[in-house]
Amino acid sequence: MAHQYDTSDFRNGLKVVIDGNPYTVTYFQFVKPGKGTAFTRTKMKNMITGAVLERTYRTGEKVDAADIEEHNMQYLYDDGEFHHFMNNEDFSQVAIPSDGIKEESKFLTPELSVDVIFFEGRPISVNLPNFIESEILYCEPGVKGNTATGATKSADLACGASVQVPLFVEQGETIRVDTRTGEYVSRVGK
Repeated sequence: MAHQYDTSDFRNGLKVVIDGNPYTVTYFQFVKPGKGTAFTRTKMKNMITGAVLERTYRTGEKVDAADIEEHNMQYLYDDGEFHHFMNNEDFSQVAIPSDGIKEESKFLTPELSVDVIFFEGRPISVNLPNFIESEILYCEPGVKGNTATGATKSADLACGASVQVPLFVEQGETIRVDTRTGEYVSRVGK
């Protein structure tokens, strides 16, 4: 029998199984009405599809724990259909369907170390490092004298992402990007 969580165990980030799919709790609120039974209101995100589910549980209800594992792996390549990763400990390789990690894939660069999430032994998603460094392949040249505060331009990065950068950043430079927001953080010293 799988481990179960009581409603009193709910917290953000808790991994549970609902209708055979893995979900992570993104919001929960304990509600004790003046009359009637207390309950917990939740929002959960499907770890495979990203769909958000809202559910209400009576106090004392149980939910199955998700069989989730994380392994640190190195990104290898994309063959068009799958993204391939290698386990840093035993050198085994896994492939994740490209359409399942569209948002994450634009920040993947060869040899990048990521955490691959497994549900019931199969890879389902990727946790990127919070920051990556990538070279700017193309952006408009900076204009001398244009020092408008906060003004940005679009830059296409070697990893495949497109981000907004300050006007002073030039093509060919390497920049640091926050993978959680897709925002420029800083230039990387040469």
